[in-house]
Amino acid sequence: MAQTERLQKYLSACGVASRRKAEELIASGKVKVNGHVAQIGDKIDPKQDTVTVFGQRVRRTERNVYLMLYKPRGYLTTLSDDRGRKCVPDLLRDVPERVYPIGRLDKDSEGLLLLTNDGAFANLIMHPAHHIPKRYRVTVRPAVTDEQIRQMTEGMVIDGYRTAPTQVRVLEREDGRVVLEIVLYEGRNRQIRKMCEQLGLEVARLKRTAMGPVKLGMLQQGQYRELTADEVEKLQSLAERPTQEAE
Repeated sequence: MAQTERLQKYLSACGVASRRKAEELIASGKVKVNGHVAQIGDKIDPKQDTVTVFGQRVRRTERNVYLMLYKPRGYLTTLSDDRGRKCVPDLLRDVPERVYPIGRLDKDSEGLLLLTNDGAFANLIMHPAHHIPKRYRVTVRPAVTDEQIRQMTEGMVIDGYRTAPTQVRVLEREDGRVVLEIVLYEGRNRQIRKMCEQLGLEVARLKRTAMGPVKLGMLQQGQYRELTADEVEKLQSLAERPTQEAE
């Protein structure tokens, strides 16, 4: 009996995109099965059916790859850009597997970015209920008051939602410049920048230094390395904790 699975799940497992993005690719007609344009809800037999995306055949890889990259400023956290801007895959040309980012860092931010071709792992880490802490080193101008820190720590209303409580501490103070360490437990789009903007603070530099137990360490800009088996296991264990323990 043929073993079938949903097309978007297969594409995610192949490292093409997250399931949501895979559904968008299918809906836009970019995916074909055995030469025919696929539809949302299609199931395939990976051993028998030929799946193509943008005309290129995709196959499930036998080796799961887990990378950490020091993303420099100026790079987009996307697989490609129709305007020719620099993207994260430009830094991974010697990686034979097709990997994609777990979450994102905006173009003007830098630091730790995880990438993988393991769709199940990526979905586990990105799920909003799992609250994996993300640590940032943020340089702001001109100065920070105790009240501003209190508001960031307790949560703020941004774009109609209240942010989850954060951890904020001052690392350095100079005239017209303060370096903060901020730990987030949710993955809202550009959350730190939006919080600072609402408080009248200019973000001069934003660098992610850790994600759960995985730390950027001495990795240099543009460099990457594979996660150790222990790091992968610890990330999975952290994400799989009951919600009340993770908060």
